[in-house]
Amino acid sequence: MEIFGIWVAAFLTLCIYSFLYRDNPFYRFAEHLFVGISVGYGIVISIHQGFIPFAWEPFYAAVTGKSLQGLIKLIPIGIGLLFFARLSPQHTWLIRYPIAVLIGFGAGIAIPTVLRANIFEQTRGTVEPFAAIHAGTLSGWGIFEAVLMVVGVICTLTYFFFSVEHRGPIKWLSKVGIAFLMIGFGSAFGNTVMGRVALLIQRVDFLLNDWLGTIF
Repeated sequence: MEIFGIWVAAFLTLCIYSFLYRDNPFYRFAEHLFVGISVGYGIVISIHQGFIPFAWEPFYAAVTGKSLQGLIKLIPIGIGLLFFARLSPQHTWLIRYPIAVLIGFGAGIAIPTVLRANIFEQTRGTVEPFAAIHAGTLSGWGIFEAVLMVVGVICTLTYFFFSVEHRGPIKWLSKVGIAFLMIGFGSAFGNTVMGRVALLIQRVDFLLNDWLGTIF
């Protein structure tokens, strides 16, 4: 069965890579199989890890009188059931309420997280090296890196400052900010390509060693 699994994996890998030649039935078969398995797996996981512990069990406990806390959980269960109002043309408007709750809850969770990760942590990371310089624990290249980081942050923010016309010093600062942006985008793109190449190397290694190893 292990060898059979290796052959199935090799066949599906070659089916996906066949798209490099042109679109063909083998590629479409592997693509549809992947999407179908992913959706089916996701539905089963949602049922066992979401619906049963957070909806069905509290509902059953509330109906049978085993738990009074289950009565409180009937409220979010009812709000979630309003999503199925989309199936009725006469009651489609009811879906606005669960969507509003979902977006409001998501925004309330995401906004503080984004502020903390992108603003507060960035500010702390920019200022923290200068505290180390003041304490005498940072010198040499560390000081240069700290100054370079501050220059990059200020110049990049200046490029996105559109309330003032970019001329004079503002213009030159924004141009330096563009250079930092291009370096950052290039680094991110290179990291993405490197990750994809690593996946390709892993698949080629699987085909050469694991799959062809079962033949020779």
